Amino acid sequence: MNEGVSAETLAAITGATPRDLGLYRKALTHGSSGAGDYQRLEFLGDRVLGLVIASELFARFPKAAEGELSSRLHALASGETCARIAQALDLTAHVRFGAQAIGDGGRHSDNIAADVLEALIGALWLDLGQDAARAFIVRNWRSMIEGQVAAPKHPKAALQEWALARKRKPPEYRLVRRDGPDHAPRFRVAVAIGKLAEAEGDGPSKQAAEKAAATALLEILTQEDVK
Repeated sequence: MNEGVSAETLAAITGATPRDLGLYRKALTHGSSGAGDYQRLEFLGDRVLGLVIASELFARFPKAAEGELSSRLHALASGETCARIAQALDLTAHVRFGAQAIGDGGRHSDNIAADVLEALIGALWLDLGQDAARAFIVRNWRSMIEGQVAAPKHPKAALQEWALARKRKPPEYRLVRRDGPDHAPRFRVAVAIGKLAEAEGDGPSKQAAEKAAATALLEILTQEDVK
């Protein structure tokens, strides 16, 4: 993003006319630019996102227990979901990067896309208040909230339950390697249930790689009908 970004461009992204352009410029500035970064706004936006989605789930699923609501919230506020929405909005096309970060593929980083989306939510909250931030979140998350027929189960939880039900050792995760620059890292994690089976997974964070590894191991255990 450059200094000449217009209020019209931001309005098209957020659905609201901004008052303080500086907040949004900061939300869309990566640390590699040498002109500050979005991290404080990301911190705020992350909390706002969680609160709004939690309140939407509370209202939409009046019979759901706390555990089910937590599972739904985890999936909807995950980095993967945020990255998908940020990509649909083409947010990273407006981010101000340093030359090195651009060369390292910063515009294509899921981590950065998710962080920028949360920073943008933080800027909306500070600039236009709760209603504007809520409207942005509900508009962009509505289809996913309404599309959750059942509460999703996190692959790590499902793998843990699989092992416990069969009196197996609990899954053990280990970091295989970490590659890439600091602003766009890639992690590879392995997970094993004793000597029964093992699988690996990749992701832009250690948590995402663990999730991918758990998913891969569950597929192996299911396909091979391991007891």
